[in-house]
Amino acid sequence: MSKTSKRPSVVMPTLQEDKVITAAAKADPDAQPLTPKQLKSMVPIRAVRGRPKSESTKQLVSVRYSPEVLEFFKSTGEGWQSRMDGVLRNYVTRHSRRA
Repeated sequence: MSKTSKRPSVVMPTLQEDKVITAAAKADPDAQPLTPKQLKSMVPIRAVRGRPKSESTKQLVSVRYSPEVLEFFKSTGEGWQSRMDGVLRNYVTRHSRRA
């Protein structure tokens, strides 16, 4: 087995090389530094990745249903929880009008 590292080694530039690199970057009209306003408006990528936040939040609860009810809704395929929620919402709508 080889004892050499598979990771490439990183060699940091010297202070003089860093000054030359920085001067070249500042002289490039297509690569100007960000303004303080631009820097302040930046957000971490984690904040914009993933599913968008829903406007109507749902609450997580633990409920026990009879096996027949669960079997029926699960047999309807993916999205069975949303369909179950829809049935319960219809029930609430119908019964809240009577009150």
